[in-house]
Amino acid sequence: MGGKAGERTRRVAILVAVLLLTTLLILYNSGAGQSSDPPFRVAQNHTIRLTDLKKWGAKDDYVAVQGDQKMDLRCSQCALVSSSSHVLSTKAGPLIDASECVIRMNDAPTAGYEADVGRRTTLRVVAHSSVYRVLRRRDDFLVDPGGLLRTIFWGPPKKMTRDSKTAVYRSVQRMCSAHEGLSCFTVAPAKMYRFDHLFQLETGRNRVRSNSWLSTGWFTMVIAIEICDNIVVYGMVPPNYCRWAWLTRGYDLSSVINESIFFFGSITKGPKMLPYHYYKPRGSDECVTFMQNQNNQRGSHHRFITEKEVFGHWAQRYNITFVHPTW
Repeated sequence: MGGKAGERTRRVAILVAVLLLTTLLILYNSGAGQSSDPPFRVAQNHTIRLTDLKKWGAKDDYVAVQGDQKMDLRCSQCALVSSSSHVLSTKAGPLIDASECVIRMNDAPTAGYEADVGRRTTLRVVAHSSVYRVLRRRDDFLVDPGGLLRTIFWGPPKKMTRDSKTAVYRSVQRMCSAHEGLSCFTVAPAKMYRFDHLFQLETGRNRVRSNSWLSTGWFTMVIAIEICDNIVVYGMVPPNYCRWAWLTRGYDLSSVINESIFFFGSITKGPKMLPYHYYKPRGSDECVTFMQNQNNQRGSHHRFITEKEVFGHWAQRYNITFVHPTW
Protein backbone atom coordinates (compact mmCIF):
# COMPACT_ATOMS: atom_id res chain seq x y z
CA MET A 1 0.00 0.00 0.00
CA GLY A 2 2.82 2.37 0.85
CA GLY A 3 4.27 2.00 -2.62
CA LYS A 4 0.96 2.74 -4.35
CA ALA A 5 0.30 5.72 -2.08
CA GLY A 6 3.75 7.07 -2.79
CA GLU A 7 3.22 6.68 -6.54
CA ARG A 8 -0.12 8.49 -6.35
CA THR A 9 1.52 11.32 -4.40
CA ARG A 10 4.23 11.69 -7.03
CA ARG A 11 1.64 11.74 -9.82
CA VAL A 12 -0.39 14.39 -8.05
CA ALA A 13 2.73 16.49 -7.49
CA ILE A 14 3.66 16.26 -11.16
CA LEU A 15 0.12 17.15 -12.23
CA VAL A 16 0.03 20.17 -9.93
CA ALA A 17 3.41 21.34 -11.23
CA VAL A 18 2.30 20.99 -14.86
CA LEU A 19 -0.93 22.90 -14.16
CA LEU A 20 0.98 25.64 -12.36
CA LEU A 21 3.48 26.07 -15.16
CA THR A 22 0.72 25.98 -17.78
CA THR A 23 -1.12 28.73 -15.92
CA LEU A 24 2.05 30.78 -15.69
CA LEU A 25 2.67 30.27 -19.40
CA ILE A 26 -0.82 31.58 -20.23
CA LEU A 27 -0.33 34.59 -17.95
CA TYR A 28 3.07 35.30 -19.40
CA ASN A 29 1.93 35.10 -23.04
CA SER A 30 -1.13 37.23 -22.33
CA GLY A 31 1.07 40.14 -21.32
CA ALA A 32 4.09 39.52 -23.50
CA GLY A 33 2.81 41.25 -26.65
CA GLN A 34 4.75 40.36 -29.75
CA SER A 35 7.92 39.26 -27.95
CA SER A 36 8.39 35.80 -26.49
CA ASP A 37 11.66 36.69 -24.79
CA PRO A 38 11.59 37.17 -21.00
CA PRO A 39 12.69 40.74 -20.23
CA PHE A 40 16.45 41.27 -19.97
CA ARG A 41 17.46 37.72 -20.93
CA VAL A 42 19.75 37.14 -23.88
CA ALA A 43 17.39 37.62 -26.80
CA GLN A 44 16.52 34.19 -28.16
CA ASN A 45 16.66 35.33 -31.79
CA HIS A 46 19.95 37.13 -31.24
CA THR A 47 23.01 36.00 -33.16
CA ILE A 48 26.03 36.59 -30.97
CA ARG A 49 28.67 38.66 -32.72
CA LEU A 50 31.89 37.18 -31.45
CA THR A 51 34.39 39.59 -29.97
CA ASP A 52 37.93 38.38 -29.39
CA LEU A 53 38.53 39.72 -25.90
CA LYS A 54 42.19 38.75 -26.17
CA LYS A 55 42.64 41.31 -28.92
CA TRP A 56 40.12 44.04 -28.23
CA GLY A 57 42.32 45.89 -25.72
CA ALA A 58 44.06 49.19 -26.51
CA LYS A 59 47.06 50.80 -24.88
CA ASP A 60 44.98 53.66 -23.46
CA ASP A 61 42.22 51.49 -21.94
CA TYR A 62 43.35 52.14 -18.37
CA VAL A 63 44.46 55.54 -17.12
CA ALA A 64 46.93 55.85 -14.24
CA VAL A 65 45.64 57.80 -11.26
CA GLN A 66 49.18 58.78 -10.28
CA GLY A 67 52.08 59.36 -12.68
CA ASP A 68 52.45 57.49 -15.95
CA GLN A 69 52.18 53.87 -14.83
CA LYS A 70 50.96 51.28 -17.32
CA MET A 71 48.42 48.53 -16.71
CA ASP A 72 50.69 45.79 -18.00
CA LEU A 73 49.70 42.88 -15.75
CA ARG A 74 49.78 39.49 -17.52
CA CYS A 75 49.24 36.13 -15.82
CA SER A 76 49.28 32.52 -16.91
CA GLN A 77 46.87 31.30 -14.22
CA CYS A 78 44.36 33.43 -12.27
CA ALA A 79 41.96 32.88 -9.40
CA LEU A 80 38.93 35.15 -9.65
CA VAL A 81 37.29 35.16 -6.21
CA SER A 82 33.64 36.18 -6.18
CA SER A 83 31.95 37.86 -3.22
CA SER A 84 29.29 35.14 -2.95
CA SER A 85 28.64 33.19 0.24
CA HIS A 86 29.27 30.04 -1.78
CA VAL A 87 32.98 30.50 -1.07
CA LEU A 88 32.42 29.86 2.64
CA SER A 89 33.40 26.44 4.04
CA THR A 90 35.23 25.55 0.81
CA LYS A 91 38.71 25.61 2.37
CA ALA A 92 39.89 26.91 -0.99
CA GLY A 93 42.18 29.57 0.48
CA PRO A 94 45.51 27.74 -0.01
CA LEU A 95 44.61 26.87 -3.59
CA ILE A 96 43.64 30.45 -4.33
CA ASP A 97 46.87 31.77 -2.82
CA ALA A 98 48.85 29.29 -4.92
CA SER A 99 47.56 30.93 -8.11
CA GLU A 100 49.91 33.20 -9.99
CA CYS A 101 47.42 36.08 -9.79
CA VAL A 102 44.42 36.58 -7.49
CA ILE A 103 41.60 38.91 -8.54
CA ARG A 104 38.98 40.30 -6.12
CA MET A 105 36.11 42.76 -6.35
CA ASN A 106 35.03 45.89 -4.49
CA ASP A 107 35.31 45.66 -0.70
CA ALA A 108 35.42 41.86 -0.37
CA PRO A 109 37.82 41.27 2.57
CA THR A 110 40.33 38.51 3.20
CA ALA A 111 40.95 39.10 6.93
CA GLY A 112 39.02 36.52 8.91
CA TYR A 113 38.16 34.50 5.80
CA GLU A 114 41.63 33.34 4.75
CA ALA A 115 40.82 29.62 4.98
CA ASP A 116 38.14 29.97 2.30
CA VAL A 117 39.21 32.93 0.15
CA GLY A 118 42.97 33.17 0.72
CA ARG A 119 44.99 36.20 1.73
CA ARG A 120 46.73 37.35 -1.45
CA THR A 121 45.42 39.96 -3.88
CA THR A 122 47.08 40.83 -7.16
CA LEU A 123 44.29 42.89 -8.70
CA ARG A 124 41.19 44.44 -7.17
CA VAL A 125 38.42 45.84 -9.39
CA VAL A 126 36.38 48.52 -7.60
CA ALA A 127 33.13 50.21 -8.65
CA HIS A 128 32.70 53.95 -8.12
CA SER A 129 29.90 53.12 -5.68
CA SER A 130 32.27 51.06 -3.53
CA VAL A 131 35.08 53.62 -3.27
CA TYR A 132 34.05 54.94 0.15
CA ARG A 133 33.70 51.45 1.62
CA VAL A 134 37.21 50.66 0.44
CA LEU A 135 38.44 53.99 1.79
CA ARG A 136 37.17 53.20 5.29
CA ARG A 137 39.31 50.02 5.41
CA ARG A 138 42.00 50.86 2.91
CA ASP A 139 44.78 49.21 4.91
CA ASP A 140 42.88 45.93 4.59
CA PHE A 141 41.97 46.24 0.91
CA LEU A 142 44.89 48.04 -0.69
CA VAL A 143 47.85 46.10 0.68
CA ASP A 144 49.00 42.75 -0.73
CA PRO A 145 51.31 40.63 1.45
CA GLY A 146 52.53 38.84 -1.68
CA GLY A 147 53.81 41.83 -3.63
CA LEU A 148 52.63 44.72 -5.82
CA LEU A 149 48.87 45.31 -5.83
CA ARG A 150 47.01 46.88 -8.73
CA THR A 151 43.55 48.41 -8.43
CA ILE A 152 41.23 49.31 -11.30
CA PHE A 153 38.39 51.71 -10.53
CA TRP A 154 35.43 51.86 -12.90
CA GLY A 155 32.50 54.23 -13.12
CA PRO A 156 30.74 56.84 -15.27
CA PRO A 157 33.33 59.02 -17.03
CA LYS A 158 31.76 62.14 -15.52
CA LYS A 159 32.76 60.82 -12.10
CA MET A 160 35.97 58.89 -12.70
CA THR A 161 38.35 61.03 -14.77
CA ARG A 162 41.03 63.47 -13.75
CA ASP A 163 39.06 66.34 -15.23
CA SER A 164 35.87 65.47 -13.36
CA LYS A 165 37.16 66.76 -9.99
CA THR A 166 34.40 64.90 -8.19
CA ALA A 167 34.59 63.90 -4.53
CA VAL A 168 34.75 60.22 -5.44
CA TYR A 169 37.70 60.72 -7.78
CA ARG A 170 39.54 62.90 -5.25
CA SER A 171 39.05 60.07 -2.72
CA VAL A 172 40.62 57.64 -5.18
CA GLN A 173 43.60 59.97 -5.60
CA ARG A 174 44.09 60.23 -1.83
CA MET A 175 43.92 56.46 -1.38
CA CYS A 176 46.40 55.78 -4.12
CA SER A 177 48.93 58.38 -3.02
CA ALA A 178 48.85 57.08 0.58
CA HIS A 179 50.03 53.55 -0.28
CA GLU A 180 53.53 52.98 -1.58
CA GLY A 181 53.67 50.15 -4.08
CA LEU A 182 50.02 50.49 -5.06
CA SER A 183 49.27 51.01 -8.75
CA CYS A 184 45.87 52.61 -9.42
CA PHE A 185 44.00 52.94 -12.69
CA THR A 186 40.60 54.03 -13.93
CA VAL A 187 38.80 52.65 -16.96
CA ALA A 188 39.15 55.15 -19.81
CA PRO A 189 35.87 56.75 -21.02
CA ALA A 190 36.19 55.16 -24.48
CA LYS A 191 36.63 51.75 -22.87
CA MET A 192 33.54 52.29 -20.68
CA TYR A 193 31.44 52.79 -23.82
CA ARG A 194 33.00 49.70 -25.37
CA PHE A 195 31.92 47.67 -22.32
CA ASP A 196 28.35 48.84 -23.06
CA HIS A 197 28.68 47.91 -26.71
CA LEU A 198 30.05 44.48 -25.77
CA PHE A 199 26.94 43.87 -23.65
CA GLN A 200 24.73 44.59 -26.66
CA LEU A 201 26.80 42.41 -29.01
CA GLU A 202 26.60 39.49 -26.59
CA THR A 203 22.96 39.81 -25.50
CA GLY A 204 21.06 41.70 -28.19
CA ARG A 205 20.01 44.18 -25.49
CA ASN A 206 20.95 47.85 -25.49
CA ARG A 207 22.19 48.54 -21.98
CA VAL A 208 20.72 52.04 -21.71
CA ARG A 209 17.35 51.31 -23.32
CA SER A 210 16.92 48.15 -21.22
CA ASN A 211 17.68 50.11 -18.02
CA SER A 212 20.56 47.78 -17.22
CA TRP A 213 23.60 48.58 -15.09
CA LEU A 214 26.69 46.49 -15.75
CA SER A 215 27.96 44.84 -12.58
CA THR A 216 31.48 44.82 -11.19
CA GLY A 217 31.44 41.12 -12.07
CA TRP A 218 31.01 42.03 -15.76
CA PHE A 219 34.00 44.40 -15.73
CA THR A 220 36.10 41.99 -13.68
CA MET A 221 35.43 39.00 -15.92
CA VAL A 222 36.36 40.92 -19.07
CA ILE A 223 39.52 42.31 -17.47
CA ALA A 224 40.47 38.82 -16.25
CA ILE A 225 40.06 37.43 -19.76
CA GLU A 226 42.29 40.20 -21.08
CA ILE A 227 45.17 39.50 -18.71
CA CYS A 228 44.89 35.76 -17.86
CA ASP A 229 45.56 32.67 -19.95
CA ASN A 230 43.52 30.45 -17.60
CA ILE A 231 40.91 31.52 -15.04
CA VAL A 232 39.37 29.62 -12.13
CA VAL A 233 36.29 31.42 -10.76
CA TYR A 234 35.43 30.70 -7.12
CA GLY A 235 31.88 30.94 -5.76
CA MET A 236 29.94 32.21 -8.77
CA VAL A 237 26.65 30.38 -9.37
CA PRO A 238 25.45 29.40 -12.87
CA PRO A 239 22.64 31.38 -14.54
CA ASN A 240 19.96 28.79 -13.79
CA TYR A 241 20.81 28.37 -10.10
CA CYS A 242 17.92 30.45 -8.78
CA ARG A 243 15.30 29.19 -11.23
CA TRP A 244 13.00 27.53 -8.68
CA ALA A 245 13.81 29.66 -5.66
CA TRP A 246 10.38 31.33 -5.96
CA LEU A 247 8.70 28.07 -4.90
CA THR A 248 9.85 28.63 -1.33
CA ARG A 249 10.83 32.32 -1.23
CA GLY A 250 7.61 34.14 -2.15
CA TYR A 251 8.93 36.19 -5.08
CA ASP A 252 6.62 38.59 -6.89
CA LEU A 253 4.58 37.19 -9.76
CA SER A 254 6.62 38.83 -12.53
CA SER A 255 9.76 37.09 -11.29
CA VAL A 256 7.87 33.82 -11.03
CA ILE A 257 6.61 34.04 -14.58
CA ASN A 258 9.84 35.20 -16.20
CA GLU A 259 12.10 32.67 -14.52
CA SER A 260 9.75 29.69 -14.63
CA ILE A 261 8.95 30.08 -18.29
CA PHE A 262 12.55 30.59 -19.34
CA PHE A 263 13.71 27.54 -17.42
CA PHE A 264 10.75 25.28 -18.25
CA GLY A 265 12.21 21.85 -17.64
CA SER A 266 12.97 19.37 -14.90
CA ILE A 267 11.75 20.26 -11.42
CA THR A 268 14.64 20.41 -9.00
CA LYS A 269 15.03 21.19 -5.35
CA GLY A 270 15.29 24.91 -4.77
CA PRO A 271 18.63 26.45 -3.79
CA LYS A 272 19.36 27.06 -0.15
CA MET A 273 19.25 30.58 1.22
CA LEU A 274 22.64 32.28 1.36
CA PRO A 275 23.64 35.92 1.88
CA TYR A 276 24.53 37.81 -1.28
CA HIS A 277 27.99 38.65 0.16
CA TYR A 278 30.05 36.21 2.23
CA TYR A 279 31.16 39.03 4.53
CA LYS A 280 27.62 40.28 5.25
CA PRO A 281 25.87 37.35 6.96
CA ARG A 282 22.75 39.44 7.63
CA GLY A 283 22.58 40.84 4.14
CA SER A 284 19.99 40.10 1.49
CA ASP A 285 19.56 36.60 0.11
CA GLU A 286 21.56 35.94 -3.04
CA CYS A 287 18.72 34.54 -5.16
CA VAL A 288 16.33 37.27 -4.05
CA THR A 289 18.92 39.87 -5.09
CA PHE A 290 19.55 38.21 -8.44
CA MET A 291 15.92 37.77 -9.41
CA GLN A 292 14.68 41.14 -8.20
CA ASN A 293 17.44 42.88 -10.17
CA GLN A 294 16.97 40.65 -13.19
CA ASN A 295 13.28 41.30 -13.69
CA ASN A 296 12.69 44.77 -12.26
CA GLN A 297 11.56 47.10 -15.04
CA ARG A 298 11.42 50.27 -12.95
CA GLY A 299 14.70 52.10 -12.81
CA SER A 300 18.10 50.68 -13.67
CA HIS A 301 19.30 47.39 -12.24
CA HIS A 302 22.04 44.80 -12.65
CA ARG A 303 21.05 41.88 -14.89
CA PHE A 304 23.08 39.29 -13.03
CA ILE A 305 21.51 36.26 -14.69
CA THR A 306 21.95 37.66 -18.20
CA GLU A 307 25.61 38.36 -17.45
CA LYS A 308 26.14 34.82 -16.21
CA GLU A 309 24.65 33.45 -19.42
CA VAL A 310 27.32 35.38 -21.30
CA PHE A 311 30.01 34.13 -18.92
CA GLY A 312 28.92 30.59 -19.74
CA HIS A 313 29.56 31.25 -23.44
CA TRP A 314 32.91 32.85 -22.69
CA ALA A 315 34.00 29.89 -20.57
CA GLN A 316 34.10 27.74 -23.68
CA ARG A 317 36.39 30.17 -25.50
CA TYR A 318 38.73 31.52 -22.84
CA ASN A 319 39.75 28.65 -20.56
CA ILE A 320 37.42 29.62 -17.70
CA THR A 321 36.53 27.08 -15.01
CA PHE A 322 33.86 27.62 -12.35
CA VAL A 323 34.16 25.94 -8.95
CA HIS A 324 32.12 26.07 -5.71
CA PRO A 325 29.76 25.47 -7.44
CA THR A 326 30.94 23.74 -10.58
CA TRP A 327 29.14 24.73 -13.77
